[in-house]
Amino acid sequence: MPTPSQSGATGTPSWSVGDLTVRRIDEVRLPAPTGPWLLPGATPEVVAQAPWLQPDFADHDGILRLASHSFAFEVNGMRVLVDTGIGNGKQRANPAWDHLDTRYLERLTGAGFAPETVDLVILTHLHTDHVGWNTRSDGASWVPTFPHARYVSARAEWDYWAGADMEEARRQMFRDSVDPVEEAGLLDLVHVPYEGAVIAPGVRLLPTPGHTPGQVAVELRSQGEVALITGDCIHHPVQMLDPNLGSCVDIDPELAVRTRQRILGSLAGTRTLLLGSHFPPPTAGHVVAQGDSYRLV
Repeated sequence: MPTPSQSGATGTPSWSVGDLTVRRIDEVRLPAPTGPWLLPGATPEVVAQAPWLQPDFADHDGILRLASHSFAFEVNGMRVLVDTGIGNGKQRANPAWDHLDTRYLERLTGAGFAPETVDLVILTHLHTDHVGWNTRSDGASWVPTFPHARYVSARAEWDYWAGADMEEARRQMFRDSVDPVEEAGLLDLVHVPYEGAVIAPGVRLLPTPGHTPGQVAVELRSQGEVALITGDCIHHPVQMLDPNLGSCVDIDPELAVRTRQRILGSLAGTRTLLLGSHFPPPTAGHVVAQGDSYRLV
């Protein structure tokens, strides 16, 4: 069974999945108002129905805790990063994300993944808090943070945003965090069918549409063990209590619910380790059925 190491050799939280070591690269804990805004149906009264959420995933007032981080691992000599957070110094409409200044790159390098050594960046979807460190400022412009990497996104995701009537804040995000990668020839658009797409040994993208049309989860397999990185098909463990709890930014809320129900149903009672893209520490666990809903253990 995949096992956690809350310190790891480098002091970075990590989990063993077969012969893979998956490291959590912290960016920032999201402020308390994030939970009520993002998941408005998860009121304190709803949170109180799941005492197991406290104290790690919700505070004693029933306010959800969320975080921004990436996951990094090495497979067959390939160094992989899943999602790139909010980023530093970016102009953002959300005050909590505007001109952020964190030690993310220092933590990434300290975990053994210096930017120039990263070979593959997987973008679960093209939202602001998942693509920010795609680029960094060189003083004059935004340039790819990982200059030797292949940045992978689902083609369905790219095609949707290419045809969308985006508001200015989202256009700004594409200008500073997505377009420079595409212009540098580093963006690789992958067709992800229902059964998924293998993009590296033991690494498969699984379609999880609803939050965005082309969102993917990332499945890791090694020596008979399995882990799944959620992306935003599950923002927070409270959605295991009630998979109908949707995000205010889901593009297709009904599809997002069906996707979440499918994913949770497939994981319940299995040995698959679930790694939440926004779950605060302890971040990972196993899904178990609890009555007509689920919980994270």
